[in-house]
Amino acid sequence: MSDEQTPIRILGISGSLRRGSLNSAALRAVQGLAPSGMSIEIFGDLAAIPLYNDDLRTEGYPESVQKLRDGIAAADGLLLVTPEYNYSIPGVLKNAIDWASRPPHQPFDAKPIAMMGASPGALGTARAQYHLRQCFVYLNGFVLNRPEVMIGQANSKFDAEGKLTDQGTADFLVKFLQSFVAHIRYHKSANTRL
Repeated sequence: MSDEQTPIRILGISGSLRRGSLNSAALRAVQGLAPSGMSIEIFGDLAAIPLYNDDLRTEGYPESVQKLRDGIAAADGLLLVTPEYNYSIPGVLKNAIDWASRPPHQPFDAKPIAMMGASPGALGTARAQYHLRQCFVYLNGFVLNRPEVMIGQANSKFDAEGKLTDQGTADFLVKFLQSFVAHIRYHKSANTRL
């Protein structure tokens, strides 16, 4: 099977715990828009991850944390969908990154990562995404630079059940996912050449 035919497995994480979250709705939308050969599994329980405490880590990773670390390690790529709280990323998402990044074998190293966000405001989580990108500089995550997905006025683009209703946004998300596939394949190819 050629690299172009190898299935791509993505782990998607929403940084919101809210049941009616626009960001979780956006993650479900991209799951349904995934191109042929790409599957997106949604990590469903950030709330189960305790606050980071290195005393806990030295006793052994909690089950919820180990599940997260294993999921990231097994995925070909990581898709993070973040709300914006006070110009930055939510504490639950930062907490999950802090837990997952601890030794041994932190799973973000050389991992292709894409990010997006949705907001009722005009900027669509731009400031949060820029902070999120900074987290992966030290961790050596390979963040997709373009296209950036910042879904502004998102409350007008999803219905009451959280289904994406805006065709322009759906079309853009398809292009975003295609770019993410190319990003993953490029880095997989580069790693095999090393």
